[in-house]
Amino acid sequence: MAKPTKSTGTKRSGTRNAGAKAAGKKPARRDSVPLPLARRLRRAARRGALAVLALVALVLIAPSLVNPPTTPTMMSERMRLGDIDQQWAPMREIAPAMQRAAVAAEDANFCRHWGFDMGAIRGALEAGGRYGASTISQQTVKNVYLWQGRSWPRKAFEAVLTPMVELTWSKRRILEVYLNVAEFGEGVFGVDAAAWHYYGIPPSKLSRSQAARLAVLLPNPKDRDPNHLSPTLLRRADQVEEGAATILADGRSDCFDH
Repeated sequence: MAKPTKSTGTKRSGTRNAGAKAAGKKPARRDSVPLPLARRLRRAARRGALAVLALVALVLIAPSLVNPPTTPTMMSERMRLGDIDQQWAPMREIAPAMQRAAVAAEDANFCRHWGFDMGAIRGALEAGGRYGASTISQQTVKNVYLWQGRSWPRKAFEAVLTPMVELTWSKRRILEVYLNVAEFGEGVFGVDAAAWHYYGIPPSKLSRSQAARLAVLLPNPKDRDPNHLSPTLLRRADQVEEGAATILADGRSDCFDH
């Protein structure tokens, strides 16, 4: 009876591998096959998008922890004037009267909204756009990240960035940054520079009347001087001083006044 013939497939395979090893070649690996171009592009796009998101997050979150060294407006004015006056004042060194006066003048519901004051926006629309409804949060975003002037692209960026800033910064920090980067006169930026420039005192020593007069400069700082206000602006300063007392009494300064 004939003996069954053994298969030589294994032997031949072993011979091939041995031959490949003898020739110094490694068997082809599956993962060494180049990925299709479309897949590589998709992978690069995902990585790029993640890098952009990380950068945006860093840019947004950093000023909540680190004082912005400058702003686009400051850089522009420094180039135009040769120099500017600006020194950072921590919130604890800014008179509470100044904090409340700025809010009363610019955004009385600062502690009650999430970046946009919808009531003020409706009122501005009903008034035919004769006055603005920009909140302190929006103005801070504009001052820190964007450029001055009215344009739809700037307003679009502002609308996107404002809620992000509200989510990542505290209200107290938003007001602190605002008071330190706002323009109070030609080449005068921040409440520290304004207090020394106009009154020769640190911002911690500002009285209620002085704070109210500085606050009325904010919409048009280059054309106003707190020591030489028109009768209309003097009445406005009195209203701001009363408004500051009101938001203290009714709790609308609770988010920053501590």
